[in-house]
Amino acid sequence: MKHLLRNIRVKPKNLVLPVTVILLFSLAGCKNDRSGPLPSADNNGSAGDKSAPVPATAVLRPNSSSRHVATFDAMSSQSGNSAKNGSSGAKAVSKIKYNAGEDPDFAKQCGWPVKCPAPLPGSILPQKRIVAFYGNPLSKRMGALGEYPKDEMLRRLKVEVGRWQAADPSTPVQPALHLIAVVAQGEAGTAGKYRMIIPDAIVTQVYGWAKEANALLFIDIQTGHDDIRTVLPRFEWLLKNQDVHLGIDPEFNLIKSGAKPGKKIGTYDAADINYVSGYLKDLVKKYNLPPKVLVVHRFTKNGVTNARNIIVRPEVQIVLNMDGWGAPWLKRDSYKSYVVAEPVQFTGFKLFFHNDTKKGDRLLTPKEVLRLNPKPIYIQYQ
Repeated sequence: MKHLLRNIRVKPKNLVLPVTVILLFSLAGCKNDRSGPLPSADNNGSAGDKSAPVPATAVLRPNSSSRHVATFDAMSSQSGNSAKNGSSGAKAVSKIKYNAGEDPDFAKQCGWPVKCPAPLPGSILPQKRIVAFYGNPLSKRMGALGEYPKDEMLRRLKVEVGRWQAADPSTPVQPALHLIAVVAQGEAGTAGKYRMIIPDAIVTQVYGWAKEANALLFIDIQTGHDDIRTVLPRFEWLLKNQDVHLGIDPEFNLIKSGAKPGKKIGTYDAADINYVSGYLKDLVKKYNLPPKVLVVHRFTKNGVTNARNIIVRPEVQIVLNMDGWGAPWLKRDSYKSYVVAEPVQFTGFKLFFHNDTKKGDRLLTPKEVLRLNPKPIYIQYQ
């Protein structure tokens, strides 16, 4: 589904003057709906009218291979309850009515919990749940990370971390800042790549904020018309740190279509994701690091193609993050269709402070999100 997007537009020559950069960002920041509204059934989506029955979702099972050596069920909810029949005393399974994305039997049919490598020492998932603020400090319109002054932003993050800890006391919560370090652009720019790489000084500044809050840092890459194989290696200087992780955004990978960012939704194939996880694996080995977390955003069926071919490696923990905005029922439907139905390893869920509520809907609470099956282990606020 097409949606409008106004990204940061800064001419490269302005990058030499930090003050000018900041002014331009404040004037031309993108809308909060960077991930776009979730598509309806009429637009190849997972959900239609709330009163209409939800169509059956194809069950796609992950490949079984020798790389899958252990099974973990840390995120799955318990399935079903039994009750005694009052007249005969015979046991009967009670029929529980679930919202989309909550049914443990559907999750099991799709292949959850997935078989994946046993966590290596220092792994974050599934021992902890990550709660992140997303955005860019040079724009107030790209998410919570840049919407507020640093101290207020960190205070708000601490509040959300506390809410998630209260909702699930058994799983420690790890705060994080998720910085858009490469921003898709509506214009080609001098490089002709429809993307802007944020100055290293800004990235370093946000990394300092993360350290101040005992938080992880994620850098997020929107490639535009560039190749992830070209962009990713320039961030080795940052990713070699054990508390820095990665996010990639298929929505803004538009090399194949040639469309401008914001005019069409992009895609990543399993081969692209396998390149990224292979690169991270090599960094882990080169610098003797604990496993990296790789977040892959998704809110459409074609956002990730050939998902069953994604390779799960011990050195990289992959999260498929449902990052579309909309009403609660629509977000659940999309989680079911685009994350649960195509198992990879771990799951994530994005909540939009503004776009999820701008049509009068309320923001899902931590307890409501935790009813999803499997339970998301990565939570992102924009």
